[in-house]
Amino acid sequence: MNPLNQYVLFLSLIFSLFFVNSFLVFVNSISPTCSSPSSDNNNEYPAVFDAIASINPKAPLNAGKNRTSSSCSRGSPTSCKIWDVTCSEAVLGLARKPDNVEWIKGLRRKIHENPELAFEEYETSKLIRTELDRMEIDYRYPLAKTGIRAWIGTGGPPFVAIRADMDALPIQEGVEWEHKSKVPGKMHACGHDAHVAMLVGAAKILKNREHLLKGTVILLFQPAEEAGNGAKRMIGDGALENVEAIFAVHVSHEHPTATIGSRTGPLLAGCGFFRAVISGRKGLASNPHHSVDPILAASAAVISLQGIVSRESNPLDSQVVSVTSFNGGSNLNMIPDTVIIGGTFRAFSNASFYNLLQRIQEVVVEQAGVFRCSATVDFFENDSTIYPPTVNDDRMYEHVKKVATDLLGPQNFRVVPPMMGAEDFSFYTQIVPAAFYYIGVRNETLGSIHTGHSPYFMIDEDVLPIGAAVHASIAERYLNEHG
Repeated sequence: MNPLNQYVLFLSLIFSLFFVNSFLVFVNSISPTCSSPSSDNNNEYPAVFDAIASINPKAPLNAGKNRTSSSCSRGSPTSCKIWDVTCSEAVLGLARKPDNVEWIKGLRRKIHENPELAFEEYETSKLIRTELDRMEIDYRYPLAKTGIRAWIGTGGPPFVAIRADMDALPIQEGVEWEHKSKVPGKMHACGHDAHVAMLVGAAKILKNREHLLKGTVILLFQPAEEAGNGAKRMIGDGALENVEAIFAVHVSHEHPTATIGSRTGPLLAGCGFFRAVISGRKGLASNPHHSVDPILAASAAVISLQGIVSRESNPLDSQVVSVTSFNGGSNLNMIPDTVIIGGTFRAFSNASFYNLLQRIQEVVVEQAGVFRCSATVDFFENDSTIYPPTVNDDRMYEHVKKVATDLLGPQNFRVVPPMMGAEDFSFYTQIVPAAFYYIGVRNETLGSIHTGHSPYFMIDEDVLPIGAAVHASIAERYLNEHG
């Protein structure tokens, strides 16, 4: 072949490669976005694309198994701008990888073996921070003494938060198993060890998919849910800075493993406690007319308190007033000078809750006066023991429902009734739109049937990767829809 022909052939080859590369860029620029579930763009030109990619492997085309463009979510594990079943499968696939399952179970077991009470969660917090460091996730510590605020994503808006509580309970564990609590008199009897493990698991999924996030996910690891209103202190330390929505989960023995339950509006009651001191004048029981009897006054107060709910409250507005303590004298021949009564009150709206507080004060003081006694009522407001109702925002509830249904199937989502239990997640719900939901851990075969705060409490650990996947999907999809 003469030199001129060789030169022409060389120029032709260069021109061909340039043309092919430009053609691929053009094809990618006009490829569909998979907005229609019925489209079948994945298989439109597979043979041609494979052939071209084999000529120029550096061409900007997702060749091989992933043939769709980066803007197309259908069939692509790397782009979920429009969420579909492939995206759900990708998240679940990460969560269910055998090494991830063993890791998340191991994490929960370490926390379970070393329970720490409210505002004492130093080792738990250290363990979480170690895992965040390994994943190269940034965080701020401490908040509320032992709490953590971590973040994944762009660093810019929108910001969505997921919260897990860390504290254990002063209960002696009664379950005999390999990872039983090693601390006498302390136990994770409400599932907070599982809550932490699921949120750290979600962090791992979200970090893996960080390039897909259209904003920033805030991870809140909170102390002292059981006693001390850790949420209130977290908020005071800036936990909700820039956050526009927040979500949290609680394990539940009311539902089979991995079943999600929630409802719009009031989900958990507001909770308060009271302690009333009724004062009279001590005297011999044989001469009651020389005394002012606080026992009689306290008894009348207890009876009258029952009328607040039964006769003053709307029967369709569930409320509770329960007297749980009555302490007077110890001498059987003496009328004491004071009686102390106490109890709890619950309601599903702030208006009803604070009306109960006011009426308890009025009834106790006025009934004491009827019997010539005086009374003071303490609601422990300075000790932060008043929890407002937990009320789910309508839109955030619908988001949880949609994510859970798409991820786990409609058969694994339930609308649940309100419960008279209380949660300090309620403080977050008063500031930003929020949704609280349950994830089932009931497995009768394993013996996972006992409710929270029982010494025989245990969970079905198969829930852990599922809970992590639900957390991650809720956060990622929220950013997709609001970013």
